[in-house]
Amino acid sequence: MSISTTPVEALTELEAGAELAELALVIADADKRYYQDDAPTLTDAEYDVLRRRNLAIEARFPQLKRADSPTDQIGARPAERFDKLRHAVPMLSLDNAFTDADAADFVERVRRFLMIDAAEPVVVTAEPKIDGLSCSLRYEAGRLVSAATRGDGAEGENVTANVRTIADVPGILVGDVPEVIEVRGEVYMSHADFAALNARQLAEGKPAFANPRNAAAGSLRQLDAAITRSRPLRFFAYAWGEAPQLPAETQFDVVQAFGRWGFRVNPLMVRCQTIDDLLGHYHHIEALRAGLGYDIDGVVYKVDRLDWQARLGFVSRSPRWAIAHKFPAERATTVLEGIDIQVGRTGAHTPVARLTPVTVGGVVVSNATLHNEDEIRRKDLRIGDTVVIQRAGDVIPQVVGIVADKRPADAVEYVFPQHCACSLQTPLVREATASGEEGAIKRCGGEFACPYQRQEHLKHFVSRKAFDIDGIGDKQIALFFEKGWIKEPADLFTLEARNGEIQLQREEGFGWQSVKNLFDAIRERRNIALERFIFALGIRNVGETTARVLAAGYGGWAAFVEAGQAVAAGDAKARDDMDALDQIGETVIDSVARYFAEAHNLAVLARLTAEVTVLDAEKPKTDTEVAGLTIVFTGSLEKMTRDEAKARAVSLGAKVSGSVSKKTDLVVAGPGAGSKLADAQKHGVKVISEDDWLAMIS
Repeated sequence: MSISTTPVEALTELEAGAELAELALVIADADKRYYQDDAPTLTDAEYDVLRRRNLAIEARFPQLKRADSPTDQIGARPAERFDKLRHAVPMLSLDNAFTDADAADFVERVRRFLMIDAAEPVVVTAEPKIDGLSCSLRYEAGRLVSAATRGDGAEGENVTANVRTIADVPGILVGDVPEVIEVRGEVYMSHADFAALNARQLAEGKPAFANPRNAAAGSLRQLDAAITRSRPLRFFAYAWGEAPQLPAETQFDVVQAFGRWGFRVNPLMVRCQTIDDLLGHYHHIEALRAGLGYDIDGVVYKVDRLDWQARLGFVSRSPRWAIAHKFPAERATTVLEGIDIQVGRTGAHTPVARLTPVTVGGVVVSNATLHNEDEIRRKDLRIGDTVVIQRAGDVIPQVVGIVADKRPADAVEYVFPQHCACSLQTPLVREATASGEEGAIKRCGGEFACPYQRQEHLKHFVSRKAFDIDGIGDKQIALFFEKGWIKEPADLFTLEARNGEIQLQREEGFGWQSVKNLFDAIRERRNIALERFIFALGIRNVGETTARVLAAGYGGWAAFVEAGQAVAAGDAKARDDMDALDQIGETVIDSVARYFAEAHNLAVLARLTAEVTVLDAEKPKTDTEVAGLTIVFTGSLEKMTRDEAKARAVSLGAKVSGSVSKKTDLVVAGPGAGSKLADAQKHGVKVISEDDWLAMIS
C-alpha cells in the first residue's frame, strides 16, 4: 500500500478508522509472508514504517483500536507443522575423542593420511563444542533466505521464521559477502536466560525445562514464531555448507570473516601448531567450563587448511578432518532396582538396568544399558546393588560397576532368560561370530512371527534415518500395533483410507487437526530416496552407510531387488558383483541373501512398493575423466594413501571395488602389487601407475 502522507495529528476520526482497517490487513499479510511463507514482500524498514504509523494513529484515537490490531499481534498464525528442507551439502556429525591419547591420534592419522613430513606442523583449530541445536542458514546476495535444523543430516526442518527472531542471526550480512553461502552454527541458551525462562514458566503454572539445550531446541521448534521470539535464544557461527566462494583459505580465517559479516563467533577459538598446544587449550577450556555462562561438552578440533580438508574428505557420516574431544563423563551412584529385557527388531535381547532416578551431568537417569548377559556376569550385577553410573560422552548412561560394601545380604546372582518373552516362547540362542566363536548377544529366532520383533521393525521403519514420518514415533507405533491397525509397513500408507472404520481422531492425544497432519506427513513420504528405503527395510547388518553403498552401487530399486534375489538363489556372478562394491563383504551379502530368500519378506515388499515410489539414487558425476569407471587400487601408493585415493575417485564419480573382475575398467597399481595385478592381466584390464592416475584426475 502507499503510506498516507497526511500527518497523524491532521487525520479526522473517519480517516483514522479507515486507515487502521487497511493497516491491519496489510501488516497481517506481511506477517504471513514473513513468518509462514518465508517470502517477505516488504523490507524491514518498510514494515517498521507501517507499524509505527499504526501505533501513532492508535495513540491519538485510542477508541478506534481494533480487535485485530497489529499492536497486539506478534508474527502470524503459527504454521501447522514444519516443512522439510534438503541440505545442499549434508550436515555431518563428528567422531568423538575421549582421551588426550585419542586427540593426539587424530592429528597423527591426518599426518599419515596426507603423508605429511614429520617436520611440517599440522595446524588445527580448537574451539568449545556448544551444547545446543545445530542450524544451517542460507544467504543469497547477503540476505537470509532459509534456515534448517540438522535433521538427519540430509534434510532438516524449515525453521526460517523462527530463526529470524534470534538477535544473533543477521537478516542482512555486512561487507563483501559471497553471492551464496550457507553459514552453520549452534542455537543455544545461556545459563542466566535459562534460569529466567524457567522462573517465568513456573510463575505461569507451566513445567520447567530440564536443561538449556532442551529449552533451546523446544524454543526453536515452536510452530508459532511469536513464542520463539519471546525466548532468549543465541547463536554461534562456526562452519559452512554450500559455499561456491569462501573469503579465506583456512578454517580459522573463514570463521573470523563470519564475525566481520555480523555473526557472533566464539572468542575461545584458536589455532594450535602442536599436539601439546591442542591439549593445553582443551584443558584451558575445561577449566573455564563452569564460568562460561553456557553449556559446552567438549572441544572441537579441525584441520585448519581447507585444501587439506578437501583431500581428507569424509568417512561414513563424519569428516576425517575434524573430531570432538569430549569432556570426561560425570558419575553418580544409585540403586539397581531391576533388570528389564528389551527385544530388538533382529530378536536381540538386551538387558536394561532399572535404576532409582539420579541426576548425572544435569540429566535425570532412570535406565542404563547393560549390553548383554556376559556384561552382567563380568560386573557381577545383582538386584539391590548400589551401582556407579556415568553418561558416556555425556550422552549414553552406563553402569560402571558396583559399590561392593553396600551389597544387600540377600542379593542373588541374576539369571538371564532362556526363552523369548513373546507368546511363542522361542528358545534364545547365541549366533556364532564370523570367526566361529559364540557371540555375546542372545536372540529370538521367531523373527516376523515374534510380535516384539514385528513391532520393532515398524519402529525402525519410521525412524529418523529411514522414512522419518512426522507424528509417528515409538508411542504411536505401539498404539497402532496393539490396536491391530498396522501390522506391516504398507499398512501405514492405507491408514487414511481405513480411518472411516478406525476413527483415529477418537483416540486420546489425537484430534481432527493432528490426524490431518499425520495423514499429510504420511502422504509426503510416498516418495522415498533409495538409500533410505533400503535402510528402512531393517535387513540385518545393513546400516545407514551400507544402505548408501548399495543404493549407489545399483542405482535403482529394481536393480537392487534383482541382485538380492539372484544372490538368494545362489547366483555366483551376482554375489561377486555385490562383493565388488566397496565396503560390502560376506556378512552383508549373506544377510541380503537371507532377506530375499524369505517369501514373507517378498510379499511384504510387494505390498509396500505398491504404496510408495522409491526414487533412484543420485547420479554420480559424469563430467570427469573417471566418471562411471570401476577402479581397483592395489600395491603401495607413494604420493597419497590408498584411503585418500579411493575417496578422491568416489568424489569424481568413479566406483571403487575391492576385487578385479571383467567389469573392472582400471587398476591403479603401486609397488608390491600382487594377486590383483595378476587378475587384471588375466582379464585384460588396463593397468596404470600412480603417476598416470594423478595425471588423469588433474
